[in-house]
Amino acid sequence: MIRSYGDKVKHIQHPDLTDIRLPKKEEKFKGYYKIARHYKWALTQIFHELMYDAVIIVEDDLDISPDFYEYFAATFRILHTDPSLWCVSAWNDNGKETMVATDPELLYRTDFFPGLGWMLEKSVWLELESTWPTTFWDDWMRHPDQRKDRSCIRPEVPRTSTFGKVGVSKGQYFEKHLKFIKHNMNAVPFTQKDLSYLKKDIYDDHYVHDVYSAPLMSIRQVIIGDSPDIKVVRVQYSDKVSFKTQAKQLGLMDDFKSGVPRTGYRGIVSFLYRGRRVHFAPPPNWRGYDPTWS
Repeated sequence: MIRSYGDKVKHIQHPDLTDIRLPKKEEKFKGYYKIARHYKWALTQIFHELMYDAVIIVEDDLDISPDFYEYFAATFRILHTDPSLWCVSAWNDNGKETMVATDPELLYRTDFFPGLGWMLEKSVWLELESTWPTTFWDDWMRHPDQRKDRSCIRPEVPRTSTFGKVGVSKGQYFEKHLKFIKHNMNAVPFTQKDLSYLKKDIYDDHYVHDVYSAPLMSIRQVIIGDSPDIKVVRVQYSDKVSFKTQAKQLGLMDDFKSGVPRTGYRGIVSFLYRGRRVHFAPPPNWRGYDPTWS
């Protein structure tokens, strides 16, 4: 298959495979240093040597969905024209089979940088390259100094799944979480769809209104299935402790990066719980993320 594309495919290899010398207490993180070094070299090649305007990054332990490239081709138009966006991701951190809708067309904005199959433009790389970190590049991306209040597009049903049980992260999260992520197998012709609803001004008007128009329920009511005829509800958290406590009960990832919860948008995490849409949200007068939440 790859050979059939002839000279349209370029295979580049990192010339620097030398070891990275670290203090003894940092030795266990050596793999993360090598990954950050590799990313910087590869992205420099893509944007400065090969002169591409955008790149889709796929780690070598990911499977992709049938509409993976279609998804990125369609969302590139929005990414390119909406300055409030800085990436598109194929991943949903809370994308377990029981927590996502069956509709593969659903797309969202998120303030959390997801990675795991993602696209960025050259303009963003030009911002990042001079201060690119020596390790833990993804958490660095999530810091407010890099994110600058920008968001990513992500799907309801993930377009990637990972089979990398053992790697640099030593299988962290795999058995408890990653192996349960749903992998979309239903192709959606995204390039034929109107995705303008993902632009910030339109999205904020509709999504935020829908969230805070949903009836407020306690977590107990949601868990016991109270009022099953109500198909969309809101559960409120008020601080870091109430978020983490309730997130665990609901089966969500409960960690933060620079104060942003996984999949969060304006602090809102949307998912399915036993077939009901739940918006796990801060109070309506939310004033922004607190980077001290971790």
